[in-house]
Formats: sequence, C-alpha cells, structure tokens
Amino acid sequence: MQQVMSRSASLGRRCLLPGLFTFALLFALSAHGAWAQSPSPAPAPKIDSGDTSWLLTSSALVLLMTPGLALFYGGMVRSKNVLSVLMQSFVACGLITVQWVLFGYSLAFGPDHHGLIGDFSWIGLHGVSSYKADADYGPTVPHQVYCMFQLMFAIITPALISGAIVERMKFSAYLLFMLLWATFVYDPLAHWVWGAGGWLHSAGALDFAGGSVVHMSSGFSAMTLAIILGKRKKSNGGDELRPHNLPMTLTGVALLWFGWFGFNAGSAISSGQLAVSAFTATHVATGTAAMVWMILDWIVYKKPTALGFGSGAVAGLVAITPACGFVTPLGAMICGIVVACVCFFAIRLKNLMKADDALDVFGVHGIGGLCGCILTGLLATVSVNTAGANGLFNGNPHQLILQLEDAGSTIAIAVVGTIIIAYIVKFVCGGLRASDEDEDMGLDVTDHGEIGYSTDTVGTPVMAGTH
Repeated sequence: MQQVMSRSASLGRRCLLPGLFTFALLFALSAHGAWAQSPSPAPAPKIDSGDTSWLLTSSALVLLMTPGLALFYGGMVRSKNVLSVLMQSFVACGLITVQWVLFGYSLAFGPDHHGLIGDFSWIGLHGVSSYKADADYGPTVPHQVYCMFQLMFAIITPALISGAIVERMKFSAYLLFMLLWATFVYDPLAHWVWGAGGWLHSAGALDFAGGSVVHMSSGFSAMTLAIILGKRKKSNGGDELRPHNLPMTLTGVALLWFGWFGFNAGSAISSGQLAVSAFTATHVATGTAAMVWMILDWIVYKKPTALGFGSGAVAGLVAITPACGFVTPLGAMICGIVVACVCFFAIRLKNLMKADDALDVFGVHGIGGLCGCILTGLLATVSVNTAGANGLFNGNPHQLILQLEDAGSTIAIAVVGTIIIAYIVKFVCGGLRASDEDEDMGLDVTDHGEIGYSTDTVGTPVMAGTH
C-alpha cells in the first residue's frame, strides 16, 4: 500500500507542472480571444488646437457678415432711412446673443425631445464647456466654441428678414418680432436639421451650412411679413424707391463674400479636407453666379449693372450654402449658373404677389435657398463627403425626396410661424407699421432721433432726402 501511495504521489508531481502549463496556456489563449473580441475602448478625442483656431476664426468671419448685411441693405434704401436699416441688422448682434445664451442654444441644440426641440438643460450655457468637447457637435473643439459659431448663424438669420420690411416697420415691433421669430421658428428648425436627434437630421436631409435653416426660412418669412405690412409709401415729393448709395451696397457684398468662407467652410468644424472642399465650392459658385447675373442684366436691360453683379454673388452664396460640403467644384459651378438664372426671374414674383419685398429677400434668399436645397439632392456625392449621401444624379433618387421634405417643412414653419407672430406683435405693440407721417419724415429721425447724412449749407443739419 505504501508503495502504491508513493507511486501515486510521484505521478501527481510529474503531472503537476504539465497541468499548470496547460492551464496557463489555455487561460492565455482564452484571454487573448476575449481581448480580441472586446477591445479596450478608444481614448476620447482630444481637443485639437488647429480645429479650435479654425472654428474661432470662422465664428468671427460669420459675425462680420451681419455688418456686411447692414451695408448691403443700407445702400439700397432711401437716405432718410439708412440708419434705421443699419440698426435693424446691428441690433441682432445684441438681442439674439442674449436670447441664445439664456435659452436659444439649449432649445436648438440641447438634449432632443421627439426630434422636435431641445430642452432647457443648457440654459445660461450651463454645462456648455469651454475646455471639453461635445461628441455630437464637434469632438475636437470645445463645446463653447461650437455654441458661439452657431450663435453667429442665429444672429444673421432674422436680420435677413429686415430687407423685406425696411422703411415702414416700427422699431419696437421689429425687435419683438425678431425675438419671437428666433425662439419659435429658428430654434426649432435648427434642431430639426442640425440637432442631435432632430427628425430631419435623423432622416438624412442634407444642409451643410444653412440653406433651409438660414436662407429659406428667412426668405419665406420675409415675403409673408411684407404682405402683412403692405407696400412702402413714396415721400410727399413722390421720390422713387431707388438705392441711394450703391458703393455702400457693394462694400456690403464684399464683406458678405469674405465672411461666407467662415459660414460655409467653418461648418466642416475641423480644418481638414472637407473645409477645403467647402471653401472651394463656395467661391466657385459665387463667382459663377455673379457673372451669369451680370450677363443676364446686359441682355435684358442692356447694361451690366453693379447691383446685378452684387445680387448674383449673393444668390450664388445662398445656393451653395446647403451644398458646399457635398458637391464637386464642377457641381458648384452648375449651382451658380442655375441659381443666377432662377433668382434673376424670381425677383419679379413680388409684383405678381403684389408684395413690397423691398430688397428682394424672397427672390434671392427664399428662392435661392430652395434652389440650393434641391440642387444638393441632385448633385451631392460621397466622393466629397463620406458622411453625406449621393444625390439623384449619382444614383440615389431618395435623397431628392428627403431634400423636398426639408424644403416643405421649412416653408411651413416659416410661413405659419410668421403669420402667428406678426399678429401677436401687432396686438402687443399697437401695430406693426410706422405712421404715414413717420414714413414721410424717415425712420432715422422718428425711430432713432438721428440722421445718416447732413449738410452745413444753412448752419443746421438737414435730413437727407428732403433737399
């Protein structure tokens, strides 16, 4: 028995080492399999200084567009209203900034509710970090930078509407309208199209930098408000409603063109290939549209006008906005040709609709934005942006359907929202429109107590436009 036990112990010792080795080998193999199947999570993206610098620069460029818009509009009105028009753009820089920080950004980009609107989680920019990124809106830039970039879009959009109602809307009514419109039209629409969980965004509608959110919404709202307000009055002297300072208007065009590179290329969020593509497409479409519009002026009116060139440039900028991150340079040129032809004739619609869209906001921004939205559905290609989609001409007809849904939804909220808000403002402010006497004198004096131009020929200032 003792001999048997000795032999068993010896056998156990001989099997122990191979057994331990086998167990260790099997453990290592199984662990390797587990690691292969469940890799450790990738490290969170780090803030990229290059991307942050580009987005800060783009934000400043987009902000510059609002003073550019002020000059563009200001030169096209009568001299007695120039300051009132400049103020209608500049005041947006203050009013919308306050609204955006308090609750606008949270409604537009905050945590989603049923694909329709954000909530108040980020009220007062609570939780919007200056040193941490938000994965949904820019994983390589601080969340606050993205917030400020989007603020500049929110500023210029309601300011665009002012071009349709210049020289006749009370400043107090305009301020309240702008605040309500930004809250109940712009913020929900921005969430639908750009917000994480927004229903149009989730469906796959493409709007790279604001064709529907910015231009279509403001253009259709502008026409609606112009119809509600009625036409401008001519002065007692019967002066024509002509631009008083086209050099000012062209200076505004230059600033818009310059700032639009931040508007479009900045929407890539990073400073990589996509920003380059959007930058190129923006310039190509703009230059093409400006030339085509000038040639159309030459053919139809026998003169290549400065205002026509500037209007064509703006139309090209508008149309390429939704498409710039999805089309090739040749596609951008097609956008420029098409939108110049469409908008050139679309500005005549205001006469058919018997509306005084004073500065052609509907014809250029509304129709131009619609044109760009549809062209995106036709010309988009994943060869430019893999995160996008192919359009109809690249084998995907469904994308055109999505773009039409985007356009229809934008027009609906813009028109219906504008009608409701206009009548609320009319009730609160005791009317939307300045009195006949105020219109005759000019809104510079009656609304602001200032004048844009003066003369010392008789020792005292004389209101421009009355001598």
